[in-house]
Amino acid sequence: MRIAVVNNFYPPRVGGSAHLSEALARGYAAAGHEVLVLTAEHPDAPPEEYAGGLRVVRLPAFRLPRTRLAVNFDIAFTLRPSLPRRVRDLLDGFGPDVVHQHGQFFDLTWVSGLWARNRGVPTLLSVHTRLESPRRLYQRAFSALDAGLVAPILRRYRPAYVVMDVQMHDYIEARYRTGTERMVPIPVGVDPEWVRGGDAAVVRERHGLGAAPVILSTGHVIPLRDRLALVEALPRVLERLPDARLVVVGGVYYDAFLRRAAELGVEHAIVTTGAVPKRDIPHYLAAAAVECHELQGYGFGTASLESMAAEVPVVAAVRADNFPGVELTDRGNVHLVPLGDPAALADRLVEVITDPGSSREVARAGAELVDKSFSMETVLTQHLDTLTTLCEGA
Repeated sequence: MRIAVVNNFYPPRVGGSAHLSEALARGYAAAGHEVLVLTAEHPDAPPEEYAGGLRVVRLPAFRLPRTRLAVNFDIAFTLRPSLPRRVRDLLDGFGPDVVHQHGQFFDLTWVSGLWARNRGVPTLLSVHTRLESPRRLYQRAFSALDAGLVAPILRRYRPAYVVMDVQMHDYIEARYRTGTERMVPIPVGVDPEWVRGGDAAVVRERHGLGAAPVILSTGHVIPLRDRLALVEALPRVLERLPDARLVVVGGVYYDAFLRRAAELGVEHAIVTTGAVPKRDIPHYLAAAAVECHELQGYGFGTASLESMAAEVPVVAAVRADNFPGVELTDRGNVHLVPLGDPAALADRLVEVITDPGSSREVARAGAELVDKSFSMETVLTQHLDTLTTLCEGA
């Protein structure tokens, strides 16, 4: 097959969507398929390159101003009058059998989708982010954007959707009026091996942690993962474990948790690292007694799965049936806690840290689950099967 992969986010841009689309693109190429990647330009990457058996074209782009509405994140758009012609020329020249898009609210998704409609080429759309916010004003803005712009465009070319979890299924069905027959359940994929074998001493020395129990919290801090619940639980944790430290690894794009920590008098127990190189993540995981950041009911993402792969116990406020066909089991392969209950969260964190024997058993079971159901090899096979089916159906 000739596969066009489209995503405004692509390395060296960071983020789960960027890394997954790159891993899949490389996997498609390694399996013998021809691959063209269309993405937004980045100051640290050339406009065009051949890497890993695939061609990557980075189109001129502008960055969205860093505002609270954009959660201060590095979001690049390629929209300009010449974009449809440029995308048309690239795709016509490549002649893809199928287009795999990432992200429903990006201009490259829309332009490539309309191109595919005009050429009769099937499309597969991976929706990585739900346009939702816990803040009422922003939620209204996101809902209006979905209803007035995103949904009408998607209805014009009718992609098939990759559904990564039950929340995403419900979101796609409600917002884009798409039936289950056009949804394919494929979980997010991770590479279990790269997170293993880290050196805890690197991180403990870097941040002066000594022998303190480390509650690791990975991923960018945004309104949907604001870390407020962790901070609310921290006083109760420190009553039992006064030397415990909460280490937040990722860019802080929403700092309400730091203000709340100051109010509660627990800021001394928090270490924020900012964004760190990917190569350092295994060291942080090796230093962790527990990982925790999925506490607002918005799903269970890549960072949590990578923590499980590294045999770190994970505490999360998610549904046991979060992944279709894959069950998360409380105290079996993960630690599940109720939403909005800081006391229960604190007690579970203390339990995990103070009962290392049981925690190791849960962590080992979590790693086995990731190897079986979420490895990149497994997810790549599911994507290729889906793309093949779409091509045959076309």
